[in-house]
Amino acid sequence: MRLAAVVVCLALPSSAVAGTVGGRVELIEKGGSRAKDLSDVVVWVEGPKVPPQPSAARIDMKGKTFVPRLAVVTVGGSVSFPNQDRILHNVFSLSGENRFDLDLYKRPESREWKPKSPGVVRVYCNIHPQMSAIVLVRDNPYWARASADGRFTITEVPPGPWTVKAWHERSGELAQRVTVGAEGDVQLDLTLDASGYKRAPHKNKYGKDYSKGEY
Repeated sequence: MRLAAVVVCLALPSSAVAGTVGGRVELIEKGGSRAKDLSDVVVWVEGPKVPPQPSAARIDMKGKTFVPRLAVVTVGGSVSFPNQDRILHNVFSLSGENRFDLDLYKRPESREWKPKSPGVVRVYCNIHPQMSAIVLVRDNPYWARASADGRFTITEVPPGPWTVKAWHERSGELAQRVTVGAEGDVQLDLTLDASGYKRAPHKNKYGKDYSKGEY
C-alpha cells in the first residue's frame, strides 16, 4: 500500500488550545488511474480520549439496495434501517463486537442497531446477497468525510502525538503519525492504494453460501 504524506506546521495565535488536521487524499485505482469522487473516504484522528456526542444515521432498504452504502456514527449512537420495499429483508452483521441481527421485517417497519465499539462494520441482508453497506464507527468526534475532490478538515483536535487514519472500502486504511500543537495546524497529503482490490463474495448470517436462485 502506497502512502505519501507531507506535514506543515503553521503558527496560530497563542490563545489557541487545539489544532486542525486537514489536507487532501487521493485514491489510486486499477491501472494507476486516480478516482474522481473521494466522498466515500473517511479520515479520523485516533488516540484522543474524548467521548463524542451520540450521533444517528439512517440506511434505507430500497430496491434491494442499501441507501446510502456508507454511514459514519459514534459509539453510543444508532443506525436505523427502514424497509421501503414490499418484501422481507433481514439486516445483519458479523463484525466482531458489533455483530447484530435484526431478523425479518418489511415495509413500513424500521429497526435500529446501536454500535458497541469503534471499527468497520460490514452490513448485509440474509436474503439478498447483492445488498451490502458499511458503517464506520468512531469513538471520538475527530473525523471527517472527504469532499468529492478529496479535501478534508478536522477541527478542535487536542494537542499531542496522534495517529491520523484514512479509509476507503477498496483500499482499506492507512496510518500516519502526526503531532498536533496547541498553536498549529497539520496539513496532510495522503494516497490510498486500491489498485489491487478484488471483490469477494460474503457468507450469510450462518456462515454459509447463499442459495442459488432468484433474489
